[in-house]
This record gives sequence, structure tokens and C-alpha cells, in this order.
Amino acid sequence: MSRVGKNPVPIPSGVTVDVKPQEVSVKGPKGSLSIPVRSEVKVSVDGDQVVVERSGSGADRQARALHGTTRAHIANMITGVTSGFEKKLEIVGVGWNAKAQGKRLILNIGFCHEVPVDMPDGVEVETPGPTQIVFRGADCQQVGQIAAVVRKVRPPEPYKGKGIRYAGEFVRRKSGKSFGS
Repeated sequence: MSRVGKNPVPIPSGVTVDVKPQEVSVKGPKGSLSIPVRSEVKVSVDGDQVVVERSGSGADRQARALHGTTRAHIANMITGVTSGFEKKLEIVGVGWNAKAQGKRLILNIGFCHEVPVDMPDGVEVETPGPTQIVFRGADCQQVGQIAAVVRKVRPPEPYKGKGIRYAGEFVRRKSGKSFGS
């Protein structure tokens, strides 16, 4: 049996979980989220916790995989609507910077032009410093995806270490060419 899937998900106060036959929706102080539920998994609310079980025999590989995954998605939704998720990026490079303008992030990162990145609904961007970017939102997948999209604009390179990286990310440096004498 799935070790993750068999643990119930506690529902904190101020959060409501609505279970429909093919959908689970969670509402809280930071917003509302919903996910579709496959027929191999059965979700129910038992008091102040959400219980995820396999429907039918539950012995096939797909049902076992979806059991823990569904439970993890529901736990992430509950965390998202209560406290939210956050990803931080750092820009390394002389003269490189970023600024947030409403729902848009403007990157000046060594190209001859500025790179605008539009934020999806539900994700807020903030630049506490010229080389720091913070993404916040209730949906874990959206926050992680937009952070990955921005990082991909100029990923860190191994020779000088310049680029956009996650806060605290270690970039292994390589030595350049060396000439023998």
C-alpha cells in the first residue's frame, strides 16, 4: 500500500473541501483550487481530514501510482490556500537586473533588448532588490512553472557563473582553456 496515500490530510480551520465524483475543490483565505480525480481513486472527507483510497480492487499499477499522487496534490492545495507557495530567483551578472511592473516581469540580462515575462493568473511577482525575484501564489505547480520559465531565459553558465538561478542553487564552475608551455 502507498505510504503517502494512506495518510489522511488534515483540514485546518478556515478551509473547506468539496468532494464531487470527478473533482475535489479546496477553498481558503488565499483562494480556491480544484483538481480532477481519476476513477481509480476515491476521495472522501471524514470529519476534519481528507481520506484518499483506491476504488475497486486497487491492485493495478495505475491505481497504486494515482493513490499517493492524488493525496499529495490535495495536501499541496490545502497548503496553498492557507499559507501559499514561494520561489526565489537570483540574477548573477554585472548590470543585469529585473523589475516587476504589475503582472509583468521585465528582465535586463545581457541581451540587446529587455525580456518581458507575463505572469499567469494567481501568481504574484515581486522584486525586493534589482537582482532578486520572488514568485508567490496558491498553486504549487504554477509558481514552480513560472520560476522555471524565467530561469530558462538565461540559465547559469559554468564558466563565469552568470545567469538566473534559484536562491541557494550551487553552480559547478569549470576552468577555462589552459595553454601548455
